[in-house]
Amino acid sequence: MKKKHILIFLAILLFFTASAYSQTVPKISLNVAPSNSPKDVAVALQILILMTILSLAPSILVLMTSFTRISIVLSFVRKAVGTQSTPSNQIVIALSLFLTFFVMAPVFKNINDNAFQPYLKGNLTNEQFYKKSITPLRNFMLKQTREKDLALMIKSSKLEKPNSAEDLPLQVIVPAFAISELRIAFEMGFLIYLPFLMIDMIVASILMSMGMMMLPPVLISAPFKILLFVMVDGWYIVIDALVHSFH
Repeated sequence: MKKKHILIFLAILLFFTASAYSQTVPKISLNVAPSNSPKDVAVALQILILMTILSLAPSILVLMTSFTRISIVLSFVRKAVGTQSTPSNQIVIALSLFLTFFVMAPVFKNINDNAFQPYLKGNLTNEQFYKKSITPLRNFMLKQTREKDLALMIKSSKLEKPNSAEDLPLQVIVPAFAISELRIAFEMGFLIYLPFLMIDMIVASILMSMGMMMLPPVLISAPFKILLFVMVDGWYIVIDALVHSFH
C-alpha cells in the first residue's frame, strides 16, 4: 500500500509541476500563407528539392559510389573466415564507409572545386551546378560498368540507342552500375572463399578418416582459417585488391 501511495503522490506532484510551467513553454506553430511574389515560390521549391536530395542521400551513397562492392566483399571475408559476428556489422559498415570516401576522394574533390564552390560564390546557376556535379559521378560509374549491363537497361527501358555515353540518362546508368558492382563483388567473394573452403574440406576428410563424424568440422577448421588469414596478412591483401579494383 505504501508503494501505491508513493506512486499516486509522484503522479500528482508531476501534474502540478507541469501545470505550473505550462505557461513558460514556447508555442510552436507552422503556418501556410499565400505568396505575393514568384521569388518566394522559387525559394520554397529550392528548399523542397534540397530536402528531397537529403532524403535520397543514403541511396546515392550506396548505389552511385564504391560502397556496394566494398561492403559486400568485406562481408564475404567475414563469412569465409568463419567468424560470423567478428568484426561486427558496425565495424564492417564503418570501414566500408571510410574506404568509400577514400576511393571517391578524387570525384568528390572534382565536384567541390568545379561545382560546389563556384555555386556558393554565385558563379553557377542551378542547372549548371547540377550538370557539373553529376558529370564526375557519371564518369566514375561508366568506367566501372559493363557495356552488357548498359545495353540491358537501355533495352529494358525501350530507349533509342544513344550516340555517346553522354546521352545516357541516370535512370539507365545507376542500375547498370549497381549490377556490375554486384557481379564484381561476388567474383571477388568467390576467390576469397576458395582457400578457406579447401581448409574445411581437408579438416572434414581428416575427421572422417579418424571416425570422428559427430564433431563439427567447422569447429576445428575455424582456428586454422584465422591463422591462415593472419599469416598471409589477409586484411592488407583484401583492402589492396579492393582499392585497386576501381580503375
